[in-house]
Amino acid sequence: MGIGMSLNLQKYLKSNNISPLHYSNRTLSKGDPLRDEGAVPEENFEDVVHNSDIIFTMISMDNVLTELLNTVLVAGDALKGKIFVDTSTIHPDTSEWAASRLSEYGAAFIAAPVFGASAVAATGKLIFAVSGPTAAVQTITPFIKDVMGRSIIDMGEDVRKSSLLKISGNILVISFMEVIAEAQVFAEVTGIGNQQLEEFIGNMFGPVLESYSKRITTGAYAPPLDTSPGFAAALASKDMKHALSIAASHGTRLPTLEVASSRLESAREYAGECLDSSAIYGTGRLEAGLPFWSEKSRQGN
Repeated sequence: MGIGMSLNLQKYLKSNNISPLHYSNRTLSKGDPLRDEGAVPEENFEDVVHNSDIIFTMISMDNVLTELLNTVLVAGDALKGKIFVDTSTIHPDTSEWAASRLSEYGAAFIAAPVFGASAVAATGKLIFAVSGPTAAVQTITPFIKDVMGRSIIDMGEDVRKSSLLKISGNILVISFMEVIAEAQVFAEVTGIGNQQLEEFIGNMFGPVLESYSKRITTGAYAPPLDTSPGFAAALASKDMKHALSIAASHGTRLPTLEVASSRLESAREYAGECLDSSAIYGTGRLEAGLPFWSEKSRQGN
């Protein structure tokens, strides 16, 4: 996600004669395509913050964001006027903490989680759910709309709201995947045929749900060990835990997500971490007496 977004942003900056993007990553070499476009690599996050007025982050886990921000909070008043924009899926409490801590030093925090897969990020067609101080949102909008994203959903000034919308979106995404996985296992054990069911899904429900089915039927749910999954199982599990804990704290349940979470955890225990979120299908196969692996997936670890 991050590399596609960053490439589009750097191309925009370059074409408008704006100072180049400064970037960093745990594996800096992953940013070589950015460097080739004229962006400036930095050894660490602190240098990126020092050399930037607007800082975008795309991280995997909440604790990674808090660690990054804690490394720069020591700069104190040097952060004044800077805008931090996090595009990750994080717990609303994490967004609230970040906004509170940065505001102590005159910096602004914007929660701007994105909807869309890596391929969508590469084409600059992501959907951003944006919340934070109005003036800061207005400042960053030109770098998002028609650059990294096709649209912005305005969630107001409460940064918790963007995080909650993103988690709500993931409830739908993962629940769709659970239901499609169940239907595809049903199609196999009854002899309907995966491709025929997939054709129906596409004709009836459109290309988005058809693409979810394809992650199952192409074997992408368990990709080769040297291939990164589209939506990593570990990240999907993290997102589901956020959703389930928030639902419980509000006295409600998400039964479909409870099943999907349990099945994905079982898949990770059985097949390791190189799995897509659609690996709930593999668990469904096991429960139906079929092998975890399909003819088109990898065949083991």
